[in-house]
Amino acid sequence: MLDVCLLGTGGMMPLPYRWLTSMMTRCGGSNLLIDCGEGTQIALKEKGWSPKPIDFICFTHYHADHISGLPGLLLTMGNAERTEPLLLVGPKGLERVVGALRTIAPELPFPLQFLELDQPRHRMQLGPYVVDAYRVNHNVTCYGYAVSIPRAGRFDIARAKEHGIPQEFWSRLQKKGEPVKAEDGRIFTPDMVMGPARKGLKVVYCTDTRPVPVIAEYAKDADLMICEGMYGEKEKAAKAREYKHMTFYEAAALAKEAGPKELWLTHYSPSLTRPEEYMEEVRSIFPAAKAARDGWSMELQFEED
Repeated sequence: MLDVCLLGTGGMMPLPYRWLTSMMTRCGGSNLLIDCGEGTQIALKEKGWSPKPIDFICFTHYHADHISGLPGLLLTMGNAERTEPLLLVGPKGLERVVGALRTIAPELPFPLQFLELDQPRHRMQLGPYVVDAYRVNHNVTCYGYAVSIPRAGRFDIARAKEHGIPQEFWSRLQKKGEPVKAEDGRIFTPDMVMGPARKGLKVVYCTDTRPVPVIAEYAKDADLMICEGMYGEKEKAAKAREYKHMTFYEAAALAKEAGPKELWLTHYSPSLTRPEEYMEEVRSIFPAAKAARDGWSMELQFEED
């Protein structure tokens, strides 16, 4: 199971009814946060989720509306007596940027670890998550993220017996996915007893970019695609191109190409006060599109076999 919450949907500046961009996932006791705009702590509080158990924070880029909430969040985590390390992931320059922000949060009771992205594509194993970072097209270096929960194949008892694998090794082969060596020297590997991998879960998140093919590539067949829709107004298409953002209709076209189960638009311009007004035309492009609001959640479950 994968819990997803879009904590904030605003771009550029927070509004009384809209926090800045942030998304959080929970799986198997591990929490991952993407972006940390101003107001993220309040959005977490409103959701009823705690910042203390966050294990990883990934940043798309270092504009203030995506990272300015970090110092306060770190202090809150420290005040909650957290001692476990926190891994921060983001474009090259992350440690320098966080170091500057920590001028107002200098003492923490837990260590910070840094993973800086310097290639167009990165794949990381972060706890239960397989995270793919992919570079997009903004006016600064910016990444989107695909967060996946893989699912192993079924354990095949018949094959285990056929290979003469003692039952005492079945659990290690199935649950731990590691080879085992018997006393007689024989080595048994998971592929001897496991069927093909089954469909896992995938959430794709990207903001602050022009539409580029890599977004649709990573969003292909995702359970949920969360994508920037900075502008719904047709007359702001030129502005979107100039500042390297996306319109509702460009996001919907990417979703049409990728085929996710659902599209949530986010990162609205402060001038866009009623995004739902533009959704009829957006849904004519991609019917499963929604104008997301702060606090929207989804609980994703593995498909029934």
